[in-house]
Amino acid sequence: MARRKEPTASENQDPGLSAEGEQAWVEVVRKMDETYEELVQQQVALEEKNSALEEAQRFIESVLGSMSDLLIVCDVAGRIKRVNPALEELVGRAATFLQDTEFHRLFAEPDQERLRTFPQVIRNDSVTDCEVRLVDAAGHWQPVAMNCTSRYDHRGRLVGMVLTARNVGELRRAYTELDQAHRELQETQHQLVQSEKMASLGRLIAGVAHELNNPISFLYGNVHVLRRYAGRLERYIRTLEEGADEEERLRLREELRIGELLEDLDPVLEGTLEGAQRVGDLVGELKGYSGGRRGSPETFNLSPVIRTASQWVQKGAGSIVSVDLDLAEELPVRGYSGQMHQVFVNLIQNAVDAVSEHRGSGGVTVVAARTGGEVRASIRDDGPGLEPDRIPELFEPFFTTKPPGQGTGLGLYIAYGIVSEHGGTLQAANRPEGGAELSLSLPLEGAV
Repeated sequence: MARRKEPTASENQDPGLSAEGEQAWVEVVRKMDETYEELVQQQVALEEKNSALEEAQRFIESVLGSMSDLLIVCDVAGRIKRVNPALEELVGRAATFLQDTEFHRLFAEPDQERLRTFPQVIRNDSVTDCEVRLVDAAGHWQPVAMNCTSRYDHRGRLVGMVLTARNVGELRRAYTELDQAHRELQETQHQLVQSEKMASLGRLIAGVAHELNNPISFLYGNVHVLRRYAGRLERYIRTLEEGADEEERLRLREELRIGELLEDLDPVLEGTLEGAQRVGDLVGELKGYSGGRRGSPETFNLSPVIRTASQWVQKGAGSIVSVDLDLAEELPVRGYSGQMHQVFVNLIQNAVDAVSEHRGSGGVTVVAARTGGEVRASIRDDGPGLEPDRIPELFEPFFTTKPPGQGTGLGLYIAYGIVSEHGGTLQAANRPEGGAELSLSLPLEGAV
């Protein structure tokens, strides 16, 4: 804006004015110019503030338009003063139509009585996560989680309330789908665990069959012996019942060797019972191995579990690789013995496989002892060791160093999970003298 030219003394000179009057007139003109300049500056400042206000308004509108949550601004009586586009879209009505209507009328009738109390509640408190049902454009009830807080003016006076709500219908559907996916994942994991168990059982079945065959063969032989003995005793008793004389009785006793039969009967029965007991023990071990996690956790001695696992692996491997055990007699831990049996079968089997593939003259050593409040066990082998850069991947699912078709890649992954569920740790490293070592720790039963 061009500045007005200030008149000169000659231009303003009036022949009728004195020098003092002329000076006063010049002062008036100067003051008018100053006032005009101030007005111009105030106008520029006002335009800048108006521009900033418009920019702030556009920003607020953009924020409201971007909100996915629902927003309702009301006065102290609960009459709507403003809503955001998300609410307009959901209820199918424009903001101008909703203006000055009571906010509770947007909701399902059973919830309206409760919502009418909000203007009183927010005078002393706020409302958080109140679940109510909003009526959408199609007339359906949409569950929403609502929060309500007080609104104050610049003087701190209560002028209304602000309600925000989030549609939880989609969230519930998403949760239901997530829950279903989680159950399916758990079922898949369970199937993978059982698959790995069956794979391990398949590798060891030859050894277990041999272990069962010995007592069963012994039982079979003893039953045949007892049948022959029963026939001889039946013949001898029948002869006595028919009234045979002393000479006939003695002759038949000598012929049937009744004395030797009676002396042999007790050892045969004891052997038969022992064989039956051994079969029962083996069946129990098999049931414990395949049963996995049933019932509540129990306190058990880890030493027999490790010994049984070692026997199974050695029988399955055909005693090609020696497995030496150095175990404390009592290693009480709490959990599921069947699961821990599977862990040690997998760990010892992997160690035996590593030594077999290495084709060296080494073996496997299993050491377990109590250390402080823990039971620590280590499985050491004389195999080729582990590739250092692959050690972090060792417990990942489907990772295996074995040729295709010779490993599922789940054994160590499942073992790691079982040990973790028992509150322990499982780590792998290379031994300085060669070979690999897997170290396992479990909390000692009763340890703090």
